[in-house]
Amino acid sequence: MKSNEYEVLLERHPSNPILTATDWPYPVHTVFNPGATLLKDGTTLLLCRVEDRRGISHLCAARSQNGINGWVVDSKPTFAPDPMNYPEELWGVEDPRITYMEELDEYLITYTAFGKAGPGVAIASTSDFKRFERFGLVMHANDKDAALFPHRFNGEFALIHRPSTDMGSHMWLSFSPDLRNWGGHMLFLPARRGAWWDANKIGLSPPPIETDRGWLVMYHGVRQHAAGSVYRLGLALFDKDNPETCLTRGQSWMFGPEAPYEISGDVGYAVFPCGYTIGGDGDTLRLYYGAADSSICVATGSIKKMLKWLDRNGSEFTGVAGQAAERIELSSPL
Repeated sequence: MKSNEYEVLLERHPSNPILTATDWPYPVHTVFNPGATLLKDGTTLLLCRVEDRRGISHLCAARSQNGINGWVVDSKPTFAPDPMNYPEELWGVEDPRITYMEELDEYLITYTAFGKAGPGVAIASTSDFKRFERFGLVMHANDKDAALFPHRFNGEFALIHRPSTDMGSHMWLSFSPDLRNWGGHMLFLPARRGAWWDANKIGLSPPPIETDRGWLVMYHGVRQHAAGSVYRLGLALFDKDNPETCLTRGQSWMFGPEAPYEISGDVGYAVFPCGYTIGGDGDTLRLYYGAADSSICVATGSIKKMLKWLDRNGSEFTGVAGQAAERIELSSPL
């Protein structure tokens, strides 16, 4: 690597985009921002956000034996909005994240429910991605970019989410005994200020990744500039037993829009991952992401390499403008 080159942590697959609207068995406008999981038989399942020609989104499953091609897409929406019973879904369901909860032997899906009040966080469960139980809205508008940890802490489930409040657009952590009633809200990771790449607005990307050293969290930062905004990805590491404790946070972004399909689309200059799978070696990461809100792509990386990158490029937890962040606890972040 030349001295003026940056280290590449995620390699784009040469087949990108791997899924577009033309792959759908019914008319749609765009497909993007998929949740991802490996089923018990080794099949890769993507739960894709699909926007129709009205502008309303639903979720649709695509399955592949190798996670790259040969996708079999459900013939109709897998998880459609249900505004009659859940009015918070009036204008669609968006951006799913999938967490397999071993103690329940179920997949838990966090998603954005878009209603008249704005976007909020909802949860549903499934064992087969055919039948779903909705838990309803768990975080009210304006809140999104949510995912669950795969096991409890001190007997409680933990949820990362991103409310937008007068305090800004930061990532928060909340706890629940039953996945329906949430409290113990605390600031998880704040957006920085000023000229940082992740100033003012950040949000969780895929669910947290469990490693021997802690929880590896991939998040997006939105850089506003005169011509619009740029969505890039960063890394942070959190304590394995106390996920509210950030151990290190990368100073720079590690993946951003460069390819033509990431630069040009409905929302240009955006890479937005909501899911990943991990290979049998426990290290190889396949990151599935939406490109420019118009297609689905995949990039491959190494978890160990990301942790080593954090060792070299991270710092102690930095909050606002490089200053140590105060741990703010409120009765509610909303």
